[in-house]
Amino acid sequence: MKPLAGIRVVEVGAVVLAPYAAALMADMGATVVKVEPLGGDSTRSLGHAEHPGMASLFLNCNRGKQSVALDLRQPAALQALHRLVGTADVFLHNMRADSAERLGIGYQALQSLNPRLVYCATYGYGAAGRGAQRPAYDDIIQAGCGVAALKGRIDGTPGYAPTIIADKTTALFVVVGVMGALMERSRTGQGRQLEVPMLETMTHFLAVEHLNGLTWQQPKAPSGYTRLLNSYRRPHRTSDGWLAVMPHSESQWRKFFTVVGRPDVLVDPRFGTAADRSRNIEALYVIVSEVLPTRSTAEWEDLFTRNDVPFGHVNTLDDLVSDGHLQDVGFWHAAEHPTEGTLRVPSFPVRDGGPRGDATPETGPAPALGQHTAQVLAELGYGSEDIAGLVRQQAVGIA
Repeated sequence: MKPLAGIRVVEVGAVVLAPYAAALMADMGATVVKVEPLGGDSTRSLGHAEHPGMASLFLNCNRGKQSVALDLRQPAALQALHRLVGTADVFLHNMRADSAERLGIGYQALQSLNPRLVYCATYGYGAAGRGAQRPAYDDIIQAGCGVAALKGRIDGTPGYAPTIIADKTTALFVVVGVMGALMERSRTGQGRQLEVPMLETMTHFLAVEHLNGLTWQQPKAPSGYTRLLNSYRRPHRTSDGWLAVMPHSESQWRKFFTVVGRPDVLVDPRFGTAADRSRNIEALYVIVSEVLPTRSTAEWEDLFTRNDVPFGHVNTLDDLVSDGHLQDVGFWHAAEHPTEGTLRVPSFPVRDGGPRGDATPETGPAPALGQHTAQVLAELGYGSEDIAGLVRQQAVGIA
């Protein structure tokens, strides 16, 4: 049985942050009811789409969910949501705290309906801070938390990571927080309120290695982990391509410079210890970049494999769909979507049953807008005439 089987999550989420967190909970067995406005989540139109409202970003963030379309500005729709919350274990949203309060879905309003509810709000900036009223998206948070500036320390120009790193990293903390709160509820019987802001989460995330000398209240050294902040930390050219090489331990560096025919580096005082190598890491990487073009990628792969030197292929995204290791572990699956055809679906990376466990995803396809509105309302006690009346009022939408 999946760890969240029997848990119902109500997600009032948009774009990536809350939807991705809820999708991870669906992967772990939760029943996720996604509450969308009548126009749908904006990601329904982001990325390639074969049909309107079913673009790739939406498909990848919303597998295994039920879609209920509600116009929460209308009292009848809000009442329906309140009834739904009464049946839920988790309520998750990613709108600003003041917006949630105005809409009638703040913590106090929902906790009074369901004292066992785990209420999780996730947004750009913590509600107690001066940034609370500011809108936030991934790029804004990458700039605010230091990611963009770190790239500037390498080449002089601030820049963004080419992935939605702030949304997706914060989503992981959302899942950790929710599962912790559910564990606490199993002991106390009471729900609780959670806040997971993006700026604070990403600052926590980067501080692990980059706080460095600022770890001390009286700074002992500059911020930033030196190994990561030089232009030679990158895949290196071989005679016919590229290769990622990453010796780390003393023995790995010795093996590397022995294999590549540079024993002189082993007695260079700049690289004698781990601390020496850290201080002179750019010079060390320069030597690596000079050596690798002397052989082909295949030759280096053979030598490094036989000598246990860490290396990796420089895969393109297209390469990943046919990667040998991912094929061995059954990572990719074909899944039939009722309207979108055969889709490529990644496995949830936490494998039930250990390395030989089943990697086949059990969550269903991403839903059409309002696909489950009638079903969920009926489960809440609405009759067919009631539902038809809500549709006529444009308080709810049905696919």
